[in-house]
Amino acid sequence: MKLLLVLASDDTFNTISVFLNPLGFELIRYRQILKAMDNIDETDPAGIIISARDFPRHWKTMIQFVRSERPKTECPVILLKGGNFPEEEANKAAYLGVNGIVLESLKDSAEVDQIQNILARYVSVDDKRKSRRYRAESWTRFGFMFSNPLDEKIITGTVKTVSSTGVSFEPDHPALVKDLKNDAEIPGCSLRAGNTILSPSCILRRTGKIMSLEFTSFSDEEKEKLETYFETLPMRELKAKSAHTA
Repeated sequence: MKLLLVLASDDTFNTISVFLNPLGFELIRYRQILKAMDNIDETDPAGIIISARDFPRHWKTMIQFVRSERPKTECPVILLKGGNFPEEEANKAAYLGVNGIVLESLKDSAEVDQIQNILARYVSVDDKRKSRRYRAESWTRFGFMFSNPLDEKIITGTVKTVSSTGVSFEPDHPALVKDLKNDAEIPGCSLRAGNTILSPSCILRRTGKIMSLEFTSFSDEEKEKLETYFETLPMRELKAKSAHTA
């Protein structure tokens, strides 16, 4: 599998190589964006990573060029941004069909995970991890509730983390779930992701102050909606930070 890297920075290339080489990718690097565009049919990459910091004027041109023949589902494009990347630019990237935006410094392990997870969603990689957990923040707009199978009371609370395989959750009233045991089946669940309400069935894997529930029945359509929402989180975070500093 070929991964096209359009990067001028040697430091960025070296950093990316460390965590992408083990996934089985053949890394093809171009320092000039026009040359990368000229040779894209020859390289025929499974995915593309391009630096908006290195090519502030031309990254949009390349993404438009790529998307004219390669849709998001067939060739994921990840945009690396510098420290100053306005919300307007993020909106343009989303409109043009970028699959994700990641801070180019890659100092945070979450940023590395984000690249790996975007690629794993569209490309068959050698990563054995099932899913990444997303920590719930106010701007993520995750919510969860379920019906206690013992007495059918509605259990509300605070989402701590969410992944494609389950959720960790702190109930508002622990006394209402004190009789639930590990491996209890919980069919009546509601998971909010932004404006979307999903209805997975769960099994209780851990009791206590923080409960851990595994999704056991999740339609392909709803799971796809959740995965798609995960992809929007970097842009939502950027908007939330921009609003906070405005």
